[in-house]
Amino acid sequence: MPPPPPPSPTKPSKPTSSSSAPKSDWVETETGNKVSRRAQLHGTQHIVLGGRCVIHPGVCIRGDLVRPSSTSTTNPTSTTDPKPPRSSTKPSPPPTAISLGKYTILSPHVLLRPPSRPSRSSPHNLAYHPLAIGSHTFIAARCVVEAAQVGDHVVVEEGSVVGSMAILKDGCRVLRGSVVPKGMVVGAGLVVGGRPARVVGEVGVGWGWGEDEGGGGQGGGLREVWRGVGRGGVGSDGKVGGRGQEGEG
Repeated sequence: MPPPPPPSPTKPSKPTSSSSAPKSDWVETETGNKVSRRAQLHGTQHIVLGGRCVIHPGVCIRGDLVRPSSTSTTNPTSTTDPKPPRSSTKPSPPPTAISLGKYTILSPHVLLRPPSRPSRSSPHNLAYHPLAIGSHTFIAARCVVEAAQVGDHVVVEEGSVVGSMAILKDGCRVLRGSVVPKGMVVGAGLVVGGRPARVVGEVGVGWGWGEDEGGGGQGGGLREVWRGVGRGGVGSDGKVGGRGQEGEG
């Protein structure tokens, strides 16, 4: 059963005064995350950004696809108790559907969707599981990611698909246009490519970091991407030094 379509985004309210200063194309949070106003984040209460992440225009994050949380019961009492407590339940925090680590970059038109499996109670319905993405990870334009886990310093090149419940361990790389099958585990430092993807090498052995796609690849390069956003230093393709209106603040 395909996932439900995302809810219609709410229309922004019109400015109350014609003299109001024009808004930036980017919103920066207290922890330094830079989110394009043209990105779509559904179910924001279920999305966790680790700090200094960049979410480009056209990105869609389906935080609304989340497993319902159960309410924990505390201090159960008998019905004969003359003085029952005022509240026998404690509200639990909203469950996390998608989390991103520090300096993680989502390029234009990336789709993040939590992985799913058929529900045990009703096989015709889907049960969603959390999608966790590590730090200093770069996901290039037009990728679809439904993995269970994406590690630190991972590069997913343009137009790739990472299937449901797949695991990309630290430092691995997915080559352009690849399709990582459902449930596949890509070991640390490995390079995979193809449709379906298979191991074709190792990072650092004929495969460098971020010299083509990825806007600088690991570590310092992604810091430069973050610094350039909103200052005209990052184009619509998400690369440092690119030219495009999406990078102009």
